Amino acid sequence: MGRLALTAEEHVDAPPEAVFALFGAGAGAGWVFDAVCDRVAVGAVVTLQAPMFGVAAGPVEILGRISAVRAPSRIEIRHDQPWRGRLRVHVDPDGAGTRVRLIADLDDAGLHWLMRRRGFSVPDGAPEGTHPVGLLTSKSGPASVFASGTENLAAMAVDEINAEGGVDGRPMRLVVGDDATDPRLGTIEAWRLVHAGCRVIMASTTSATFSRAADELRDSGVLMVQPVMNEGGSGGALRVQLGERPENQLRAAARPIMQVAGGRRWFLAGNDYVWPQMVHSTARRVLAEDGGTVVGETFAPLGTRDFAPLIEDVLNSGADVILSSFVGADLVHFERQCHAMGVRDRCRSLALALDEPTRERIGDDAAAGMWGVSGYFEELPGDVNEAFLQRYRSAFGPFAPPVSSITESVYEAIHLYAKAVRRAGVDDLEDIARELRGSRDDFPRGEVAVVGPETLRQRMFLAEATRGGFRVGLPG
Repeated sequence: MGRLALTAEEHVDAPPEAVFALFGAGAGAGWVFDAVCDRVAVGAVVTLQAPMFGVAAGPVEILGRISAVRAPSRIEIRHDQPWRGRLRVHVDPDGAGTRVRLIADLDDAGLHWLMRRRGFSVPDGAPEGTHPVGLLTSKSGPASVFASGTENLAAMAVDEINAEGGVDGRPMRLVVGDDATDPRLGTIEAWRLVHAGCRVIMASTTSATFSRAADELRDSGVLMVQPVMNEGGSGGALRVQLGERPENQLRAAARPIMQVAGGRRWFLAGNDYVWPQMVHSTARRVLAEDGGTVVGETFAPLGTRDFAPLIEDVLNSGADVILSSFVGADLVHFERQCHAMGVRDRCRSLALALDEPTRERIGDDAAAGMWGVSGYFEELPGDVNEAFLQRYRSAFGPFAPPVSSITESVYEAIHLYAKAVRRAGVDDLEDIARELRGSRDDFPRGEVAVVGPETLRQRMFLAEATRGGFRVGLPG
């Protein structure tokens, strides 16, 4: 199928020059598709709401990067979420005001995503003679911020494996599902991947989705792997959890952050589901051992946008450090509001889910004073990481999302799975899972070793958010 184009329009009662100048201000419904960006310039990240199905069906949130600017009449955006494509924003005179047109290019993947979102059944058309691997990720919803490069890295791993001859004498084929950051939809999409022939699913999702999908698919005979940071506790014969653990992250970061902050009082704030709850429980124990005290704690539902009351509590608590267990778009909104309300003048922020795509959308100014801790950052030195990043940019171009621990972990997991299949030598998922649980290999983050069904042994790196990226310290 060739490419299709969808068009949406808005009328603004202002001249074109004024509309163009205010693009990205996020001034509310009806103002240039609610676009949010800190600057209208090539390379800047942008989020906007595109009414692809008309007003009644609700908009589609697009996460992309500005690739061309022709002031004051045109902006082009390259995006990877919720599908990979291009948007063109045309700003034209319309009587006394301005007509703003949004033109979206769709390939087959984009069209299929849109159709599924509208409830249509789209056959996956699994070709014979392939080894299908499912990727369950968040192409939409709050978690799409940190999942923005996941499909790219998964596709890159599959291409590398196929260049080596595939697995079982067959080429590997990636089948992607979107949980929309919703455990219910995630379970539906996981079953779709099973019906498409996937006997293994890489679940790069929140633990809320992984836990529900893993439970409801427990009798399906499918191997489920959670590559991204998680709280553990759900491992088993056909359930493998990799990624960073809260205790390892906190033990690497707590003391250095207290030294930077010049104080030991912590406020714990995060989303209300299993991973943040475990982060806070672990933090109370680890911080007490390191001489820290907890002066406040709160949780907010996924999808929260107004954090002002919570931030007032932080300011009134006298905290020196905020431990943030918010994820994705919630982390972006929380930290931008912290900056606007003067929190950075009072305390530092340690965010366990802070990665490169999320830092970009928080913005250089608002991210100052933030720290992250994980097993991988793009800025890690070394020839292996440099060659890895060169392959990524060569494959997906300069406007693709940056790589992060969350996305790189999926790349690793697919490679570890392929090698486990080859070592097992039999088409038995429990044998393959046993081989996977004994895996050890070198990746861009360094050496990793899978220890049991729930542990990936790896180094932790503490990093400070800076203009344009992170300053990475020594491993913790």
